[in-house]
Amino acid sequence: MKINFMTGDITKVAGRFDVIVNAANSTLLGGGGVDGAIHKAAGPKLLEECKTLDGCETGAAKITRAYDIPCKGIIHTVGPKYTEDPVNAPILLFLAYINSIDVAVANGYRKIAFPSISTGIYKYPVEEAAQIAKRAAHFMGEKFPDLELTWVLFSEEDNNTYTKVFYS
Repeated sequence: MKINFMTGDITKVAGRFDVIVNAANSTLLGGGGVDGAIHKAAGPKLLEECKTLDGCETGAAKITRAYDIPCKGIIHTVGPKYTEDPVNAPILLFLAYINSIDVAVANGYRKIAFPSISTGIYKYPVEEAAQIAKRAAHFMGEKFPDLELTWVLFSEEDNNTYTKVFYS
């Protein structure tokens, strides 16, 4: 398994990957942050397809076409709202990563780009989120050693945190 980190806009580097992961809300109908940026970049057809999916539970993942984003698909996952349920948040975040990877692999994709799920408006502490992402990546890497997982992080600070956590 290969793991990479980069700072940037996941919608602008999507062509390097089979699929990108959207840190969505449970409606899948767009929102702020990464979710809003992905919906805007993909165009209105993404919203139309998302309307047919009947939402998504926290920790689950669903796939759509990528439309105007240059990759093969978008995996939408709903991370936990940390402050609403800090006890169950770690397992729900772990499941968001696991289920995203499972959906990608089930659709024949191995090069996956992730944002930092739940660390924006959902207020998950970045270092804790990175530790969970690391555990999920290693768990899935044992099942699928040909995975290439890349975290495309919005800030240099988040990139530094993820890099430190993964390599310590």
